[in-house]
Amino acid sequence: MALASLPKIKGNFKGKDILSLDQFDIASLQKLFKLTKQMAEIAKKSKPSKLLAGNIVTLLFYEPSSRTFGSFAAAIKQLGGQTVEILDPQHFSSVYKGETFEDTIRVFEAYCDAIVIRHPQVGSAQAAADIASFAPIINAGDGPHEHPTQALLDLYTIYERFKKLDHLIGVVAGDMLYGRTVKSLIRGLALYKANTVYLLSPDKLRLSKEDFANFQKRHIKLIQIESEQDIPKNAHFWYWTRVQKERFTNLKDYEKVKNKFVLTPKLIKERAGAQTIFMHPLPRVGEISPKVDSNPRAVYLRSQIRNGMYIRMALLALILGKIRQ
Repeated sequence: MALASLPKIKGNFKGKDILSLDQFDIASLQKLFKLTKQMAEIAKKSKPSKLLAGNIVTLLFYEPSSRTFGSFAAAIKQLGGQTVEILDPQHFSSVYKGETFEDTIRVFEAYCDAIVIRHPQVGSAQAAADIASFAPIINAGDGPHEHPTQALLDLYTIYERFKKLDHLIGVVAGDMLYGRTVKSLIRGLALYKANTVYLLSPDKLRLSKEDFANFQKRHIKLIQIESEQDIPKNAHFWYWTRVQKERFTNLKDYEKVKNKFVLTPKLIKERAGAQTIFMHPLPRVGEISPKVDSNPRAVYLRSQIRNGMYIRMALLALILGKIRQ
């Protein structure tokens, strides 16, 4: 499926595949965010909900996951739905016996109303959408390409704090080359006016020239920086990411670049603004000091992680047609 043929949301989520942030417009995001707030109240108050009663969603994860897998499972069950959970299908499904990707998608489509898929190959979610005849596909990460639902919760977290998604200054640090969350977040921020994002990464982990050029064509200003001392002091958010060890074929190369930039209380004191929030898609592997966790503006273990469940509750309710659109 070519980028141009991605199904645009245009305010109507019902039956749509969710493959990329490029499917969204501002109105669709606002609709999703409004419902997400309502879903948060259901979860926070432990209100019983039957919104997805009778619905079954397959979670098909070819790569490890804690938050995305767990929050999707929790989101479905919070709303009274059921899950078919397949972790590591290479070893615990008929994929081990040689079943093709195409047949795996067709089999699980027969059992459920939607499929959430994570896969190491770029374009795998689009391929699944091409194969599936009636079950919507939700991309939970296709290699180093995109992770749209992570970006949705990240955007919601920023919006919740600042009540806007335009005229923002952000810093993204870590792995730009393989970081799928980074690429989806940039796509989302590019929908809004006058946003600037500083990209701090080791030279070998910068955005590819192709990605950088493509993003530059959008309504967003990207500035590549080389040192923590280049971080602007008026940023609204810092978005730290880990170096993607699993994308390296040579571990010596990984060791050279991991934890080159570490978020510490000292760095916050030197470079953060008074209102800067600190974000991370998790897991972290040393790039954020545990001493930062107690900072009230460190949202990665607070609102950001909780918003993952709320946004996915709202998204599933809309995709499965449980909300008037």
